[in-house]
Order: sequence, then C-alpha cells, then structure tokens
Amino acid sequence: MIPTLLALLTLWLSPPAQATPPAQAAQGTTEPADIPVVVPRIVARYPHDRTAFTEGLLWHDGVLVESTGQEGRSEVRRVRLNDGRILARATIPAAQFGEGVALAGNDLVSLTWHDGIAHRWNAKTLKPLGTMRYTGEGWGLTGDATQLIRSDGSDTLRVVDPKTLKDRRLIAVTIRGRPLKDLNELELVDGTILANVWHTPYLVRIDPGSGKVVQIVDLKPIVAEIGVTDIEAVANGIAWDAKARRLFVTGKLWPTLFEIALP
Repeated sequence: MIPTLLALLTLWLSPPAQATPPAQAAQGTTEPADIPVVVPRIVARYPHDRTAFTEGLLWHDGVLVESTGQEGRSEVRRVRLNDGRILARATIPAAQFGEGVALAGNDLVSLTWHDGIAHRWNAKTLKPLGTMRYTGEGWGLTGDATQLIRSDGSDTLRVVDPKTLKDRRLIAVTIRGRPLKDLNELELVDGTILANVWHTPYLVRIDPGSGKVVQIVDLKPIVAEIGVTDIEAVANGIAWDAKARRLFVTGKLWPTLFEIALP
C-alpha cells in the first residue's frame, strides 16, 4: 500500500518527463525508502458552513479563523467550533479570490490567489489594517512568532518576513527525491509543516529544514464520508490547537469539520 500511494503522488503531482524513476532517485539520497502512511482517527465532528470555499484555517484565541475563496464571496471569518456559528466576518474586495490566512503577531494576514495582494486584519475584530504586495500566486499560509511560510502551488515553499512578505529562504519540497507540487493549505504542527496536496485526499508532513516529506496522512475515509460530488470540493483546511493539542481538518464546501488524531 505504501509504495502505491507514493507512486500515485509522484505521478499526479510531478509528471515524470525526463526525471529519474522514483526508486532510482531515492537511491543516493537520504530520503526514506518508505514514507509512513497513516490513517487518522476521527475524534469529533463539528458543523461547517457548506457554502464556505475554504482556503485557509487556523485556531486562535479559542475560535477558528477561516478564509474563503471565490471572487465576490471571499471572506475572513471568526467561527465558533461547537456549532459553526460565524462570530465576525470581513469581506475581501469582490475582484479578489481569497486564499490562505495566518497569524502574524496580533494581526492576521490573508492572501489572494493571483492579485499579489495580502490583507492585514486585527485578529480579534477583523478590522482591516492595510495591505502588502508579494510576487507570484498566493495559496496557503502559516507561521509562528518569527516567520510566515507561503505556498504558491509549486514545489517550493517560501519562508517570508511577516511584516513585508519578502522572501527569507526557499524550501524545495521533495518526496523520495522528486519535487512535490500543488502544495496548498499549510499548518505548522510541532515544528513540521502539514500541507494539503490539491485535488488529492492526502496531507503531507514536511521537514522544514530539508523539505523532505516524512509522512503522508490518508484522508480518503473522511473524504468518502463527506461524499461530495463537486470536483472542487477538495480537502483543504488544517488547524492546530497547540495548547489542547487538537488537530482539525475540513474541505471546500464541506458540511463537516473533523477533529482528528494521528497515530
């Protein structure tokens, strides 16, 4: 099962072209020969707005913060966990497609897909505090007290300054020695990066120092439970409650948010 999943990820996300076959590429590198694949245990289920095109998710100050996409419908929200009630919301300009969101100090920073504009919000009130510019596309965003990490759909994650969004360093993400692209929503968990892989039912755990995928999280049972038919209703959204050590996942247009535990 493990080699099959790794082969599928490699085929879907990094077309072979002139690349060396994965098994050969793994030889001579320090990539693990078999990356662990784990199936999460569902701890709890919570209501989720089935109209929310979820692009970013985080846990802050006792509530979920969620950013949603699609032009004319993009928002940043504070959401109560137990019943999914929207406690506060801020609208992103109608021409922009909202993407990932992360905490930067006492503020939130949210991305837009192809506008190169990031919005800064007060984390408690969602009052707009200004904008910043960046180059390339905006997909996922996460961070800690000193840095933000941005994905742009490629196999490269960008570690950026939280005040300017200027690149500090790049992380080339690989799986068994080959580039892994379509990295979407991001979340820092205990010093590693969890990332949704767009249009797949998988999360990958990435070592931020080496860029290597060290674990694959198989969300297929959760996706099957949701039973969505829209091809864009993909798994997307990861939030980590570090204090209570709770991990949450959801997806675009999903009616449910899941608390999960990893083996």
